[in-house]
Amino acid sequence: MIKIENLSKSYGDVNVLHDIDLSIETGQIYGLVGTSGVGKSTLLGCINGLEEYQKGSIRVDDVKVETLNEKNMREFRKNMGMIFQHSALVNRKTVFKNIALPLECWGYDRIDIKKRVYRLAEMVGLEDKLESKPEELSGGQKQRVAIARALTLEPKYLLSDESTSALDPNTTISILKLMDEIRKEMGLTVIVVTHEMQVVQNICERMAILEGGMVSAEGSVTDLFVDKPESLIRLLGEGEKKLPSIGVNISLSLVTDSVENPVVFELSRMAKKEISLVDASFFNSGMKKSCNMTLNIRSKDDVKMAIDYMQKRGINYKVLNSGGDSSVQ
Repeated sequence: MIKIENLSKSYGDVNVLHDIDLSIETGQIYGLVGTSGVGKSTLLGCINGLEEYQKGSIRVDDVKVETLNEKNMREFRKNMGMIFQHSALVNRKTVFKNIALPLECWGYDRIDIKKRVYRLAEMVGLEDKLESKPEELSGGQKQRVAIARALTLEPKYLLSDESTSALDPNTTISILKLMDEIRKEMGLTVIVVTHEMQVVQNICERMAILEGGMVSAEGSVTDLFVDKPESLIRLLGEGEKKLPSIGVNISLSLVTDSVENPVVFELSRMAKKEISLVDASFFNSGMKKSCNMTLNIRSKDDVKMAIDYMQKRGINYKVLNSGGDSSVQ
């Protein structure tokens, strides 16, 4: 578990992080989200001990990062596997040598290195590329090498700093799926720094939105996309949507095995008056299919029926204050 309390970081007179409080549970995939320059990568650097901070505390498991001396910090960082935006591979070395590099730096014997490299190469699907050079690989393959290299020292944490931002959407999905599979197989905690909503919705379970070096919103991905705090709306670049002025508008989010979910049809069948679908979007949340939608319900009886239906089925919802009668909570 990672516990961050009252963390502040400055570069000279420039304040980069302000009183950050976050908890990241063991085994989670956690997103640090925001536009460029809000402090996401700096916060990641504080977590893995690459950045010093002037105030506050970071506790990783039972270790306070700010108390570590140079020797202990080196041991601490073995538990922090890092993946960067650009794979940062050594171009003159083969895939085998790139994956083996951390092990060689730590003085592992050649037999152990060979076993680990072959096992990790198979895990990321590159066992046939071990003698290739980085220039012979696609962008997605380079990131797979970077992931394998980050796992060589068997870390507890995998830190991803915009690692998919240079990839096309399909390759991004394949890399995120790989990271999720590895997380489950190795029992890792994954922290993802990103500005891409596709990444957040596909892999993260919880997220924190950073604005101006501060946490402006934090919670489960599903809940935040239902509640749509102002910071998320700004991040999405969405203006205020015009909702129907008659009836009650309800936003809801649910995990489903299919985008053809029967919720709208069931509610419409049970309603006394019209229930209409205002908008809907489908995405993957933690590698599961999810749906966000807004319904417009014309009668208070139907509103109560719909809320009872969603509560019984554990569907996240929010009665919107804009548009229609929102007095029923």
